[in-house]
Amino acid sequence: GQLPTWLQGILLRNGPGMHTIGESKYNHWFDGLALLHSFTFKNGEVYYRSKYLRSDTYNCNIEANRIVVSEFGTMAYPDPCKNIFAKAFSYLSHTIPEFTDNCLINIMKAGDDFYATGETNFIRKINPQTLETLEKVDYNKYVAVNVATSHPHYDSAGNVLNMGTSIVDKGKTKYLLFKIPSSVPEQEKKKSCFKHLEVVCSVPSRSLLHPSYYHSFGLTENFIIFIEQPFRLDIVKMATAYIRGVSWASCLAFSKDDKTWFHFIDRKTKKEVSTKFYADALVFFHHINAYEEDGHIIFDLIAYTDNSLYDMFYLKNLTKDFEQNTKLTSIPTCKRFVVPLQYDKDAAVDSNLVTLPSTATAVKDKDGNIYCQPEILCEGIELPRINYDYNGKKYKYVFATQVQWSPIPTKIAKFNTQTREMLLWGQDDCWPSEPVFVPRPDAKEEDDGVVLTCVVKTDPKDPPFLLVLDAKTFTELGRATVNVEMHMDLHGMFIPQQAMKTETE
Repeated sequence: GQLPTWLQGILLRNGPGMHTIGESKYNHWFDGLALLHSFTFKNGEVYYRSKYLRSDTYNCNIEANRIVVSEFGTMAYPDPCKNIFAKAFSYLSHTIPEFTDNCLINIMKAGDDFYATGETNFIRKINPQTLETLEKVDYNKYVAVNVATSHPHYDSAGNVLNMGTSIVDKGKTKYLLFKIPSSVPEQEKKKSCFKHLEVVCSVPSRSLLHPSYYHSFGLTENFIIFIEQPFRLDIVKMATAYIRGVSWASCLAFSKDDKTWFHFIDRKTKKEVSTKFYADALVFFHHINAYEEDGHIIFDLIAYTDNSLYDMFYLKNLTKDFEQNTKLTSIPTCKRFVVPLQYDKDAAVDSNLVTLPSTATAVKDKDGNIYCQPEILCEGIELPRINYDYNGKKYKYVFATQVQWSPIPTKIAKFNTQTREMLLWGQDDCWPSEPVFVPRPDAKEEDDGVVLTCVVKTDPKDPPFLLVLDAKTFTELGRATVNVEMHMDLHGMFIPQQAMKTETE
């Protein structure tokens, strides 16, 4: 096919790539050593390269020729690398395990630099052109977090907003929202933007020993949306996991009879909205988008009724009959919550406070808290992306992978949140990855651009390819076939040519 001439830049992707080291194997797909890969678009041609992230974890494991650094689903020990990775931690002595720096989930831009990110306190700077691994950054040196999300937000000035959980202080577990500035003052050019990191606000955990797990958060023009779900980490269990020889993943538990609490933080005052909003128990990983309308906050996310998704990716379940045998017990559902921030304080108990046209409700209970029930937009989509120029604003389109009852994506979807129409691209034996929307320069419409996705074939003999779709019509513009073994990946980003530091190639 033909690629649009304006498409110039690099699509960077990240995900687990190596699951066996010597005789040892990881237990879980999300534990594999990070493999970066990139597609560079230059004058209508596409260049591919891939490279393992040379993390300390990678180097230790390769040197020992076995897994010596623990990952979320795999506890490794005894650990000859313990000069780099501190031993098991005890909650009482305030020491925390040195987590892995196998940053395999996403790519983040901070200042002019790009980082591979996971969900621990470590991120790794990378060169987006050569995929070389550069320095390791420890968030903990700048902000007291032990875990952080891999889905940061970027404000209009290019600053990074992210969230992490602080379990350092005994009995003071809290969630911290922090900001990494996009540039540093002229006189400090040599310093990194992390030195100027600031904590925007903190939200105390409802349970000091059981903080909520979260993979992303939401943002509107004036508010930060943090959802405390009843899918929680047990800190005491985690403190003894090493001694008991169990994985950290086994310290996560979902309480289906608990509530899900919504926190809204005013971006200007940095204070949380005092009204308590809650919903039924749910498990979710990905926020899609959020915006404000007539005194309401509207946010869309992809939710499950249980936490079975994580369990499916244990490697013992990923057999050749995986597609036939593995069925989700809870289908991913795109839910829209409509939360009235401004409402009549004298409204009667049990009255619905939502005044926008929506089937979503927000009902005042006798304690004065507000119980929210969502509107269901659609089912069976995951790994959602939007035109990020519309982040925090009223929007129409979600680009996502379509999953049936199996967690493996079979199609790419474009969903219109207003008309509920869905366009699909799919072909037999194709497993596409998270679609990335790239807007056409000077685009006036939300879906004017292309959608990029890496497609792996189910038959290893068929080569994988990069697919380029017209985002409006979902027709195929072109594909670039790559004669290498390519892995399913997780997340990534497109870096336009002009956003790259002009380094000599």
